[in-house]
Amino acid sequence: MNTFEYRNQELYCEDVPVARLAEEFGTPLWVYSQKKFLHEFCQLRDAFAECDPVICYSVKANSNLHILKALNEAGSSFDVVSGGELFRVLRAGADTTRVVFAGVGKTDEEIRFALEQNILMFNVESEAELDAISAIAAEMGVVAPVALRLNPDIDAKTHQKTTTGKKGNKFGMDIERHNALAAKVLTDAHLELRGIHMHLGSPILTTDPYEQAARKAVDVIAELRDKGHDISWVNLGGGFGLSYRNEEAPDYKTYAQVIVPHIKAAGCKLALEPGRSIIGNACVLVSRVIYTKREGGKLFVIQNGAMNDLARPAMYDAFHRIWPVNSDIPLPYDCEAPEIPGCEVADVVGPVCESSDYFAKNRCLPPLHRGDLLATFSAGAYGTAMSSNYNSRPRAAELLVNGSDVRLIRQRETYADLIALEETEPAS
Repeated sequence: MNTFEYRNQELYCEDVPVARLAEEFGTPLWVYSQKKFLHEFCQLRDAFAECDPVICYSVKANSNLHILKALNEAGSSFDVVSGGELFRVLRAGADTTRVVFAGVGKTDEEIRFALEQNILMFNVESEAELDAISAIAAEMGVVAPVALRLNPDIDAKTHQKTTTGKKGNKFGMDIERHNALAAKVLTDAHLELRGIHMHLGSPILTTDPYEQAARKAVDVIAELRDKGHDISWVNLGGGFGLSYRNEEAPDYKTYAQVIVPHIKAAGCKLALEPGRSIIGNACVLVSRVIYTKREGGKLFVIQNGAMNDLARPAMYDAFHRIWPVNSDIPLPYDCEAPEIPGCEVADVVGPVCESSDYFAKNRCLPPLHRGDLLATFSAGAYGTAMSSNYNSRPRAAELLVNGSDVRLIRQRETYADLIALEETEPAS
């Protein structure tokens, strides 16, 4: 389902012209399609339906409260990695008994908060964390549900900054230690071992890493059951691929074909933590061209969207399709083609004072002029969630489109907002 399409040479989000939104709400501007991210959630849920999975949307991908509420109403649960994210899903109305808490550095305050909310389980990342959870549960007089996050040493062929399942990554514990770790839980009256967690990285564009992980997870489950552990959950994380370029990512059914048989054969419950694949293609970032210039034999298109808005290109050399909101040249299937008729090679950059402030380099684009609108596609995941006020730039507004209905779901920050928490009287 593509909910961003050109009609009569103009980009629409569902039934709304994007240019109209830019005129009304200004730029830079985040525009989300509710129909798209709910469609992705339902497609994933249905692909894994044989396992009746708990789909825990990964809040770190995009934590806007209105998006969380819409997903919650559609039946999603949530994967959180901080107390702040847990607070957000509470405000969204989530059933916390289906919420998973991940992350390598959970503080005592966050652990206590999560236990108070009766979460489904902690993904435990270290033996020291296991000890901390036990101590806090003992203080509270409760039993803490845990899953051991094991590092399966599987190379998922992702970017070096987004791989999580290889030895030497900061995440999880060596899979060879599972027996000793599980035995420790078994002898602790304040811990309950509910499952095994493995997350391999993101985005993963092939199915083989998932099949390897599923095999290893159910083997561990079987071994632990033989040793007397009443353990039933397999959590394979998220990381499902997203098509940033064309159609490079498999569909959810393809992933399910290599995961579901192992889960069913083991008689396990399945948890998944997708984020990027649900929200990524449900958003465009709309920016306005400020200037164009030719220097050093290059054409630069300088827009008002910048790395403080969308950090992924600067951080990961990430690719995003970029095209004018209004164009008589159709959006090409291959945006990386060295030549496109009527187009010229340019770098799309922002106004932040960093050489890394770019959205695209050596990209073929139609002729652009001061005031033109550019759409950066597939911007829903790790866009607003990573945005900042670098260079004292106010963060952009966010809109949620549902058919012809448009809602402002985050107001544009003002200069006053930038200093609001700094203008306080010194303590006496």
